[in-house]
Amino acid sequence: MVRRLTLLLLLPALAGAQWLASPEFEERSQRGIQAVYNLEFERAESEFRALAVKFPSHPAGRFFLGMIEWWRILIDMEDESRDDLFIERMDDVIDLCDSLLEANEHDVTALFFKGGALGFRGRLRANRSNWITAANDGRRALPIVQRAYAIAPENADILLGIGIYNYYAATIPERYPIVKPVMVFFPEGDKRKGVAQLETASREARYAAIEATYFLLQLNYNYEREFSVALALAESLFRRFPDNVLFQRYIGRCEYVLSRNDRAAATFEEIVKRCGAGGRGYGPSALRESQYYLGLLRMQQKRYDDALRHFYECDRLSRTLDRKEQSGFMISANLRVGMIYDLQKRRALALRQYEKVEVMRDYEGSRDMARRYRKEPFSL
Repeated sequence: MVRRLTLLLLLPALAGAQWLASPEFEERSQRGIQAVYNLEFERAESEFRALAVKFPSHPAGRFFLGMIEWWRILIDMEDESRDDLFIERMDDVIDLCDSLLEANEHDVTALFFKGGALGFRGRLRANRSNWITAANDGRRALPIVQRAYAIAPENADILLGIGIYNYYAATIPERYPIVKPVMVFFPEGDKRKGVAQLETASREARYAAIEATYFLLQLNYNYEREFSVALALAESLFRRFPDNVLFQRYIGRCEYVLSRNDRAAATFEEIVKRCGAGGRGYGPSALRESQYYLGLLRMQQKRYDDALRHFYECDRLSRTLDRKEQSGFMISANLRVGMIYDLQKRRALALRQYEKVEVMRDYEGSRDMARRYRKEPFSL
């Protein structure tokens, strides 16, 4: 009892001792973080490399350098060429944190950044559908960030990792049953608690607030289907970071799902324009998505020739971007080309499209739809 009380009395002092109070550290960190989210990677790298040199025993500089690679990956998820460098940088952070924890097992900074590095490494592996290794990273990260939070419960940055685990651990097994047998060995998640923790991090965290907000945007769009909430989050992020293509793409997606068609068309047309100007992140992946949604919007307006032009451009881009298998964009675009040809009474061309879709991988019932329309022409 006495030992436990002594530890509790020590925790606030330990927590306060671990976070640097250097004005230079704070200024460079914040400038670099802002630059990352506006995709100004060279500027961010300059700030974070200076941090790593000036504070070599602090994990922040190395971790933030890894975040540059994380966002380079996010703006073009089809490109896996930067995966190894990102994992290498996260492993470097973990190694440094392990050495710090050998000297002081209560080093909250080392615990925070080690948990963060494991968590982000796991998120990349989940994005690549490497579910077992992703789940194992999550399992390892959770007790580490929980220890950090026990030492520094006033630190809202730590809630990012805890909130992501709580949400994913409750949600991913429902969506991807292949993970369920593995998750029985892990602590249970709590979706509601995870959202609340992420909301707190979004409001109060010093370094992780933007990442927490972005994660809330993703979960509201992809899992909760709360599109109005997702749109508000995307708009708030894009106002702060007007060169971030991912935030703008989410705005367009939400506007489309919410049937705000004029606004969605304007958003995707702006993305196409920026792609033509060569803005960072405004490359083939963003262009393909925009062409697809513009095709859907023109199809709804019965502007069939315009819709065909957009869908064929989506298909053309997919032939370069789809490295492993046909993407949902390619499959859906080809299916809708057939549907438009049916509406235009160009049956021979429609049949050719349906036959193409039938030999592609199945995407959200695409093969069944192609078979049905091959037997009976699509009509409104």
